[in-house]
Amino acid sequence: MYQKTTLPNGLRVVTKKLENTKAVTVLILVGAGSRYEVPRINGLSHFLEHMFFKGAQKYKNTKEVSEAIDGVGGDFNAFTGKEYAGYYVKVADQHLDTALDVLADMLIHSKFDPAEIDKERGVIMEEYNMYQDTPMHQIGWDFERLLYGDQPMGWDQVGTKEVIMSVKQEDFKDYQKKLYSPDNTVISVSGNVDHKALMEKIEALFHFEDTKKAFAFDAIKKNENPQKIYLRTKKTEQAHVLIGFPSYDEQHPMHYAAKILAIVLGGNMSSRMFLSVREAQGLAYYISTSTDDYTDTGSFTTNAGVSLDGIDKAIVAIIDEYKKVIGEPVDAKEIKKAKDYLKGKLVLRLEDSEEYAHLVGKYELLYGKEQSLEKLMEQVDKVTVEQLQQVAKDLFKEEELYLAVIGPYEDEERFKKLLKF
Repeated sequence: MYQKTTLPNGLRVVTKKLENTKAVTVLILVGAGSRYEVPRINGLSHFLEHMFFKGAQKYKNTKEVSEAIDGVGGDFNAFTGKEYAGYYVKVADQHLDTALDVLADMLIHSKFDPAEIDKERGVIMEEYNMYQDTPMHQIGWDFERLLYGDQPMGWDQVGTKEVIMSVKQEDFKDYQKKLYSPDNTVISVSGNVDHKALMEKIEALFHFEDTKKAFAFDAIKKNENPQKIYLRTKKTEQAHVLIGFPSYDEQHPMHYAAKILAIVLGGNMSSRMFLSVREAQGLAYYISTSTDDYTDTGSFTTNAGVSLDGIDKAIVAIIDEYKKVIGEPVDAKEIKKAKDYLKGKLVLRLEDSEEYAHLVGKYELLYGKEQSLEKLMEQVDKVTVEQLQQVAKDLFKEEELYLAVIGPYEDEERFKKLLKF
């Protein structure tokens, strides 16, 4: 169980005390991910994340922010997703006040200095170029562009060059005012923390303006574009493929069944994809199957790095593994192995105060509900043989099969011929 307090202005604070740790993570989550953007500001959510570290009232520049956390041996970072952004500091418990002080200052008092904005444009452009030059990362965005089309779910979080080079101080302030409101913010603290003492500190530091969340992101729209292949022609020494289907949203009753099936197919080194496509046939170096889960949509995909000459065989081999589970139920022993794997990974991951803060904070922000390791375990244990086959029948359909490719190829028709069940 975690403890929760909602302040009169709507700010929610959730805490999870973890035993046998001297660490504590303060994570601030805001419903301000890239799904809230329109084309004119595509990339602003991510750019704003950078600017929060550029100086505020007490910590006036990046150096002072960094020195405050480095000086106590802490970790700090931020991230921007599709549906929310996050800012965290992880420290030894005696330095909790420093973590709260730094985060409150940047979140409430950031200046968005035009000179700093201009300097940061170059940094973000280099990040943009890094993703372009990293096919293992870029292919995921290419697949989402293919799957969702021209709507925020199909746009890259880093944005476009045009937006990166053109947004102004007023854009940052306007976006912050509309979305960085107390009722759209969750402060999640996990580790060696006392809820009552924490609340006194938060009320003293987090003096938000009296604003309300101005708008919500649009519901996902069906992509009417018939295109099923996204080919990025690029000179590479290894081809990269991502093959998959639209899937369930995160609250769907079959959500955990899909996760278990993903592990069976390609979740680890004893999975079907790994043993067949890589080990038995030698067609891939890396290969993995996973789900991406959002509030109203999701995807079920297999990602692989393959030889330039063996790409056709690899695509066919991956599709074959998808086809097998439609007609042949996964046996109970294989499902148990996948369940034990997932539960073991959850235990290891949630030993970390940062990960636990993210878990409870995310569910509070997006769904207004509690989540815990125990509840996750219960959901995993409920998955049945019949549910896995139902997932395969629901999702694995030829007309819903999508393929993203990065490599030195120019002929899309070559790959279209392979997308057959």
